[in-house]
Amino acid sequence: MKSTAVDIAESSWTAAVRQRTGAAVQRVVAAAAVALVVTPMVGVRFTLGWVVLYMAVQAMEVVVYRPILKGPDELSTGRKLAILAVVFANSTVFSSLSLVLWWIGGAFGGVCAVLMLTAVMLTAIVNATRCQAVMIAGLAPQVGFLLATPFFVYALHAPGPLVMSAAAAVVLFTFYVAITGQRMVEASVTVVRAHALAEESRLRAERSLADHTTFLAAIGHDLRTPIGAILAGAAELRAPDAQSRNSANLITDAGLMMKALLDDLLDHTRIGAGRMTVEAKDFDLRQMLAQTLMLWRGVADAKGLKLRIEGASAMPRHVKGDVMRIRQVLNNLMSNAMKFTEQGQITLRVQAWPEEPSGYALLFEIVDTGPGMTSDQLARLFTPFDQTADGVSARYGGSGLGLAISRNLIDLMGGRLTVRSAPGQGSRFTVSLILPRGDEATQIVEVVDESRLDIARSLTPSVAPAPQPASVAPSPAAEPEPVAATPAAADEAEDQPLRLLVVDDHDINRRAVQLILQPLGCEITTAADGMIALERCQEAVFDVIFMDVRMPELDGRETTRRLRAGGGPNAATPVVAVTADTAPEDVAACQAAGMAYFVSKPLTPPALIGALQHVLNDTAAQAATEAA
Repeated sequence: MKSTAVDIAESSWTAAVRQRTGAAVQRVVAAAAVALVVTPMVGVRFTLGWVVLYMAVQAMEVVVYRPILKGPDELSTGRKLAILAVVFANSTVFSSLSLVLWWIGGAFGGVCAVLMLTAVMLTAIVNATRCQAVMIAGLAPQVGFLLATPFFVYALHAPGPLVMSAAAAVVLFTFYVAITGQRMVEASVTVVRAHALAEESRLRAERSLADHTTFLAAIGHDLRTPIGAILAGAAELRAPDAQSRNSANLITDAGLMMKALLDDLLDHTRIGAGRMTVEAKDFDLRQMLAQTLMLWRGVADAKGLKLRIEGASAMPRHVKGDVMRIRQVLNNLMSNAMKFTEQGQITLRVQAWPEEPSGYALLFEIVDTGPGMTSDQLARLFTPFDQTADGVSARYGGSGLGLAISRNLIDLMGGRLTVRSAPGQGSRFTVSLILPRGDEATQIVEVVDESRLDIARSLTPSVAPAPQPASVAPSPAAEPEPVAATPAAADEAEDQPLRLLVVDDHDINRRAVQLILQPLGCEITTAADGMIALERCQEAVFDVIFMDVRMPELDGRETTRRLRAGGGPNAATPVVAVTADTAPEDVAACQAAGMAYFVSKPLTPPALIGALQHVLNDTAAQAATEAA
């Protein structure tokens, strides 16, 4: 606390200097005005002499203040004395004019002198609110000249009672000025302390938020490991009896629910920390809408609801935007409508207009026939963790983050998410966005779900792996069909299984990958860290490497960089990043390290097998192009 007080005392001198420097023009203007007023009484020659003297004192202040304004807050004793001297001199020269007014102007001049002194005393208080020493230096000459007022009144032969009244008035005013100045200094110091404490609290809160965000990111990364194992294990259960199949489905549903809750929590944390970003890539808007509708068709049929889409044929096909986040928002709104609508229908109404110079204004409306909401519920609807009514969370589940995240995502895209509703009249959620036109020449193909058997048939390594250029961006999109191998190569491939290296510091993740891919006839080698992975890459040739990004000592990106630079037998082997960090900057970092693709945690069979198929198809297509 003592050090804080010292810091405030030291900085108060600089603050007072800055205040006086800022009021320099005001002092010069006031001096000019006073000079014009007194010139008829004292003459032009005296006025010019006084003005020159006062300007010389102002110049002296500038010389003393300049190094203080440029230098640090801590001032030497000599510098402080110089400040007090120039302030005292400035005040003395200005206030000395009151003596001349009394001497030449008599009683009328005395009135002018008193008014001038009281005005400059108040100015001195205002211009040194944080430094009591500077305030006293400025007030001392003015108080001295003001206390001389009763003597001048007596010299003008005023009655005794009038002299006593003048003396009492001067003393009372001086006392008032002293008390006011002291209180202003104390108030100013209190404000500075409060500001310093508030700034310290803000910095502490920012550090706490950063630590909280880092902690949640780490916990989220670790939680994805067991969730991935749950989903992978449940997908591999092939029990013949219905009860076991139902148990496997229950495990899968629970794992997906855990994944959704975790994703919402991490998204909310990123948004709160200002780390959420959106990207702009070409995508097929009509196809995205069709896939969204297909996803919810089964849910609507199971609840006996009608699901309609209106205006899809008039929507543009090629646009630029963050298709993953737009789909996330629409799925959140559709989920909300499905959750609360017991009968009737849910309508996805879409509209589009050209937006100059090169874009589209898009409108998505999700209209349901649910119970509707009251005004109080609408006011709390987008509040995180608030389920808008007691018992909603217990009845319907969820974290209460979906709508809040959706509005924040739409805000990040420069759009708006609004809602209209009334009890008994359903709800209407409206998303408005402006998206640029997409590149029609860009081939846009969405990932199409395939059966395990179809994917297994395409995994034969018909050609040797070719080098993967570092410019290939990890982007989950389907690729051309594998190039057909010759009969001899196909026969040879039957005897040579797909060779994979799985690198992950968590044993449960390595086991999950083995559980998913070994039934496809893959030969899997594992490594618990980056150094072991580099050793394995010197011992054998692999077709694909699955590389965890976050690992102790040597992370996945650095391991990949060393693998590419080492020139060994696997320097050109495709590396698939396995990561829970799928933000654009994280994907770009994986790309820069030489990774060819990525698969996000928690691991699921479709995602893992789809990533494997992608890199094999890409390798085959590139090799065929080079051969041609």
